[in-house]
Order: sequence, then C-alpha cells, then structure tokens
Amino acid sequence: MRYAAGIEYDGSGFLGWQRLAEGPTVQAAVEKALSFVVDHPLEVVCAGRTDSGVHASCQVVHFDTEAERTPYALRQGGNSRLPAGVSLLWCQPVAPDFHARYAARARRYRYTVLNRRVRPAMQRDYLTWERHPLDADAMHAAAQALVGEHDFSAFRTVHCQAKHARRNVHEISVRRQGEQVVIEVQANAFLHHMVRNFVGSLLLVGRGEQPGAWIAGLLAGRDRTVAGPTAPSNGLVFLGPRYPHRWGLPAELGIDGD
Repeated sequence: MRYAAGIEYDGSGFLGWQRLAEGPTVQAAVEKALSFVVDHPLEVVCAGRTDSGVHASCQVVHFDTEAERTPYALRQGGNSRLPAGVSLLWCQPVAPDFHARYAARARRYRYTVLNRRVRPAMQRDYLTWERHPLDADAMHAAAQALVGEHDFSAFRTVHCQAKHARRNVHEISVRRQGEQVVIEVQANAFLHHMVRNFVGSLLLVGRGEQPGAWIAGLLAGRDRTVAGPTAPSNGLVFLGPRYPHRWGLPAELGIDGD
C-alpha cells in the first residue's frame, strides 16, 4: 500500500533533505524511523529536496509498505523514533499511482529577513539579518518581472543538475511585517538555489544599490555571474507542495486544476 505523509523539520541540524553516505539528513532520519515501525527497510520520495540549513513546514513524501499499520500508528510510531527537529504531521493512504514529486503542480517557499540595526539573538536559525534599511515596496515591484515562464539561468547555481532552466513562477510577493521583510514565491518547480538567488538580488534593490529594472535585466541576460549573491540558507522555509484536489490530501495543499 502507498502512503503519503507531511513532515515538518528544522533544517539547522541537517545536511539537507537528501540521504548522503555520511552525515545527518532529514531523509535518512525519516526512513530509519518509519522502517522501524513497519519492520522492513523502506525509501521515502519527497516533493522537493531542500539544502543544508533550510527548513520545511510541510514537506510531502510517499512510501510503500505491505505492513499492516494504521496511519495513526505510522505517524505516532515514526515520531517516537525521530529526532526532535523532525515531526510527522500526518499520514494517510493514497492511490498507488500518487507520486509526491511528479503529482505536485506547485511548490511554495518563504524567506524571512530581519531588517534592523541590531543582530538577532532569538530565532537566528530562521532569519537572515540585514542591518541596512530595506525598501520592501521597491523589492516587490522589481520582483514582478520574475512572474511567468522564463529561463532562470541568472538565478541557478552552477551545481544545478536540472536539464534546463525554464520554470514558471506563479507569484512572488515582498512585504514588510514590522522589523521583518518576508518574501514568498510559488512556482511549478525550482532550480537549485533559485529562491535564495532571487533574494540575494532583491536585497540589492531593497538597499538602493540597484534600480528595480535591474532584476528584469538579469532575467533577460541569463548570466549568473552578474546577479546578486546567494542569500543564506537559514532564512528559507519550504512551505510545501500543492496538489490537485483529486488526490485527497489535506485541504491546505490543494490547488485547482488537474
């Protein structure tokens, strides 16, 4: 039987999602915990891999098992074996052709910048600090050039393994919430470091070091070497994927369309 599960994790203690030969990863921790519960080795497939230090509020995975366990037992048993920084939020049976990655029609990220003169003491693993005043309105206006289907070569890392750089950004917003500037992005899929590279360039606009039109120019130029730096990983949270309602997943993960 195939199951889907939602996972919340604090990425600061892990070397990213993907299992590695050495070092702690979220995937390895989840597989070890669930394998104990079902009493056989299993592999989980995720909706979108995250880098070292990146967090997730609802990563979605699927896995297969013939063990007779209730969704409640899988969730509670898994949580009893997981480290404190990882939690199974829910677990449910799904259709045998459901695929956590390929069935997703969108993915959403949030990046948070603490914008004040003094560095943070609290929440520093979940924020990026920027001491210079940021113009969030200018950042938002400049970011709208990124909406739509484009070649995002200017915002992909040289280590990106994607076959091509075309992605469709559904929406991007930049807003100020008190001392925080929050950037949210939804796209059909993302390139390696794509959101962090968006943020690194938008910060230059927010500080007044580049005009708003510069972002559109970067996009058109497709040259990563002239774009802004990659923003730190700790400010980034994977909010989760979005699936057509027909898969019957929790309502907050739903998106219209097939």
